[in-house]
Amino acid sequence: MLDLRFIVANIELVKEKTHARGYNDVDFDLILELDKKRRKIIQTVEKYKNERNEISKQIGVLKKKGENTKDIEEKVKSIKVEIEKLDEDLKNVEAEIKGILLRIPNLIDDTIPIGDDENDNVLYKEWGKKRDFDFEPKPHWDIAEALDIVDFERGVKLSKSRFSLYKGLGAKLERALINFMLDIQTKKGYLELMPPYLVNEQTMIGTGQLPKFEEELFKCERDNLYLIPTAEVPVTNIYANEILSEEEMPIYMTAYTPCFRREAGSHGKDVRGLIRQHQFNKVELVKIVKPEDSADELEKLLQDAEEILQLLNIPYRVVTLCSGDIGFSAAKTYDIEVWLPGLGTYKEISSCSNFKDFQSRRANIKFRRKGTKKVEYPHTLNGSGLAVGRTFLAILENYQQKDGSVIIPEVLRKYMDGIEVIELS
Repeated sequence: MLDLRFIVANIELVKEKTHARGYNDVDFDLILELDKKRRKIIQTVEKYKNERNEISKQIGVLKKKGENTKDIEEKVKSIKVEIEKLDEDLKNVEAEIKGILLRIPNLIDDTIPIGDDENDNVLYKEWGKKRDFDFEPKPHWDIAEALDIVDFERGVKLSKSRFSLYKGLGAKLERALINFMLDIQTKKGYLELMPPYLVNEQTMIGTGQLPKFEEELFKCERDNLYLIPTAEVPVTNIYANEILSEEEMPIYMTAYTPCFRREAGSHGKDVRGLIRQHQFNKVELVKIVKPEDSADELEKLLQDAEEILQLLNIPYRVVTLCSGDIGFSAAKTYDIEVWLPGLGTYKEISSCSNFKDFQSRRANIKFRRKGTKKVEYPHTLNGSGLAVGRTFLAILENYQQKDGSVIIPEVLRKYMDGIEVIELS
């Protein structure tokens, strides 16, 4: 959430950066009008309080003299009533302002490209060599069905479309990837967590999923809880409404969780296979750092996510998202896109983002520097390390063999009880 004072003092800059994202429906004139109203109410309340204090002093003096203070006490009571009314008005105005602020996206970083959509994203780097096949590579759904390691039809039967059933060595490979990713990141100093998969409304507000993206979420109406769309949500909010010490930072955390997304508006996109599912597994990386460190921490976060694909020896590229494609809460985002030879395209497998103080303001996460009393908002970052299902399908497509089998990457074999290949039965 943006700071109201910053918006008012830098209104043209905020308008420019918001419009660059394609958000043209924010009523900035209303924000300015409400802020003036808010400040006027505060000034009036202060005036009444000063008047009340002066009159109260007079009452004490008059009583000592034995004089009648009934009229003047009635005046104090009437001032109290006015203050209570104004306090209620202030509460309503501030609630209206907050409702607007919660729907304004983060300010984009000055280093990201300006553009309309994914076609305007900019290539940042590439890694690995695409394999030369001596046969026509198949898409992962054909490979998975032939090997009998994913049952798409029964997944739909159990739930609905965009749900899948992993089985046998498919389930084992998915679990192997989760353990492999967690082991790599915890060795780098990330604290492994196992958070709740259901969270409350305020937790969703803290990371920016609510109120704007309600339709994307699965909600348990009876308990007023939401299934998490990513571990970013509970992990970032661990320190909500707390004040950290400077010595505690940087904080690095990682968590495996299933993720749940309604994928509203994605009809017709990636209908087949495992690319766009309502339920999928992901290992998430979250950082809470001092503001002056967040730019460098984003580069390190990106490298930590990249290393997984490098160890698996799967080619990928990294793009810097443009203003029109970046997420609501992010100030800067790198997408890692893995090469899928069966589909002949790249697909996003991780987004690594710097949110600056946008999420920490919403979640009320603060820190205090050593030797000072002043509190500040830290910067938060997160990235997928990685989306497990998409890593699974990337292995199927990149390691497929002419006879229909799939070679297991060497670094995963100890997690697969030494299995080196998944063969046709």
